Amino acid sequence: MMQEHKAGGAHASVDDERNQSIKIYVNGDLVPRAEAKVSVYDSGFMLGDGVWEGIRYHKGRFAFVDDHLDRLFAGAKALDMDIGKTRDELKQALQDTVDANGMTDGVHARLMVTRGPKKTPYQDPRLSLWGPTIVIIAEYKTQDLGPVERGIRLFTVHVRRGYPDVQDPRLNSHSKINCITAMIQSYKAGADEALMLDPQGFVSTCNSTNFFIIRNGEVWTSTGDYVMKGITRQKTIDVCKANGIPVFEKNFSLVDVYSADEAFVTGTFGAQTPVIDVDGRTIGEGKPGPMVRRLRQLYHELAEQH
Repeated sequence: MMQEHKAGGAHASVDDERNQSIKIYVNGDLVPRAEAKVSVYDSGFMLGDGVWEGIRYHKGRFAFVDDHLDRLFAGAKALDMDIGKTRDELKQALQDTVDANGMTDGVHARLMVTRGPKKTPYQDPRLSLWGPTIVIIAEYKTQDLGPVERGIRLFTVHVRRGYPDVQDPRLNSHSKINCITAMIQSYKAGADEALMLDPQGFVSTCNSTNFFIIRNGEVWTSTGDYVMKGITRQKTIDVCKANGIPVFEKNFSLVDVYSADEAFVTGTFGAQTPVIDVDGRTIGEGKPGPMVRRLRQLYHELAEQH
């Protein structure tokens, strides 16, 4: 029997038995989890040809849903893929999914759109003849606060974030093999997540979250040239600006990271998660610091309004 590994780090969540009986949206139908299936000819399964978004459902509302749909449609346009639905129709599909499950709070939804089933196994997008496949999985998901209270550990991997003309990191596509290989290297090294450099050797991002450091009261993150533009990343920058906290998108190296006062990662599910160790170097005092706690509170207040 394959050993089960529980995801940790910024994506650690509390197991919820209700997820075993959820209904999943598949091309307009809401079906039991065990019956939710797509074709083996589907472009997403065969080639990773698709785009997706992870969206929190909090107190009866999808948080920052318009930001997420902006990114989804931009990715689909870049891939020359017709989603086949309007923004309002996708919003309704999201709502129908949580309503069918009786969900009102504490939910994370993954909206996935692929180019759909292909005529035969091959890369050519024109062989996807029957329109897109749209799947929405909404799960009860409560954050495990252990990593927030303890902090997480990162390991700098050899896998780089590449140039936009190779595979543009702005595409939130189903093709995530570079991030997956980065994560494998990090957990083989005993860390929670991978820290990835850009082609010039500057710090870029993590494999599934965006990375920040704090030095002398200033919040730094990468230029964004080689990262997926995270919604939570941008909202963190926004709350810094709105509250008089100096924030900079700039190049910096591992030397700056190792001697930082604090560090943290951002993501839709985990919000801001403290980092206490990078490559065996203790960050700050080796425990979550005051700035990341303040930013978590400010972000929470912003999310309550949206």
